[in-house]
Amino acid sequence: MVKFDTAQTFMPGRRFVIGVPFVWLGVFFVVPFLILLRISITDMGSGIDPFAPLFDSSDGTWRWLFKFDNYAAIFRAAADSAGLAATGLGQTIYLDAYITSLKYAFFTTVFCLLIGYPFAYFIARARPSIRPALLMMVMLPFWTSFLLRVYAWKGILADQGVINNALMAVGLIDAPIVMLYTDVSMLVGMTYVYLPFMVLPLYATLVKMDFRLLEAAHDLGAGPWKAFWLITVPLSKAGIVSGAMLVFIPSVGEFVIPSLLGGAENIMIGRVVWDEMFSSNNWPRACALAVVMVCLILFPLALYYHYSAQTRAASAN
Repeated sequence: MVKFDTAQTFMPGRRFVIGVPFVWLGVFFVVPFLILLRISITDMGSGIDPFAPLFDSSDGTWRWLFKFDNYAAIFRAAADSAGLAATGLGQTIYLDAYITSLKYAFFTTVFCLLIGYPFAYFIARARPSIRPALLMMVMLPFWTSFLLRVYAWKGILADQGVINNALMAVGLIDAPIVMLYTDVSMLVGMTYVYLPFMVLPLYATLVKMDFRLLEAAHDLGAGPWKAFWLITVPLSKAGIVSGAMLVFIPSVGEFVIPSLLGGAENIMIGRVVWDEMFSSNNWPRACALAVVMVCLILFPLALYYHYSAQTRAASAN
């Protein structure tokens, strides 16, 4: 009788399944990131070539042509803002852009969680026969162009837009309320766009929860809110963290919404990178800003993976 080693039989397939995501990340993340890093230390001089050589051997000796002034400018702005050097708007614009991006990303994540959690909970508690229709309603905005959806909000929030016209028609206001090109329009637009990224992970977690635990808590005397806080929320932590990462990370580098709904003072880092690359034609500075932004994004990712590792270790024990 021929015996097969199951572990050895499926080892190539397992390696292939694990290897495909790593190859994908290597090709579409690591390689572009290395290209950004290479351009960010390029000394363009008076030329326009962002891929100018990094070494020079014209005189027979090798000399580095690395230029770290772009990173120095970013961190010098941080020092200026902290009062360690002369302050000025031109010196702190990069730091202000990073802080503004993190601020909007944080509040967008919070609003998406506050709005998306009840949505996900309702879908998870709904009858299985209507869940696909409810999920379809959540994903339906993706069938429309992202740019058109943002433009639609301009028509809704404008001084002569839908909301102001409706409020003036019923006599609640006499003059239009300024909503466009403000923090309100920015947060409304970003929350609307990224809300499905919060709802879907939360739903995937909540739908697997054993709701008999809530019945047991009720039998033991716990009220609805206490049972929700002590049972539902802890069991949905994985969905909360996943949804928060899916919302926070792209929100930091958002460019379209700040350009269309944000005012002149709402400068996020994506808009600064665009200006440096296409208006100033300073590719190394733009790439340095992008590299620092990626490093800022990797920090919450590291926290997420650390939390996931702890959760898996606790589950295994």
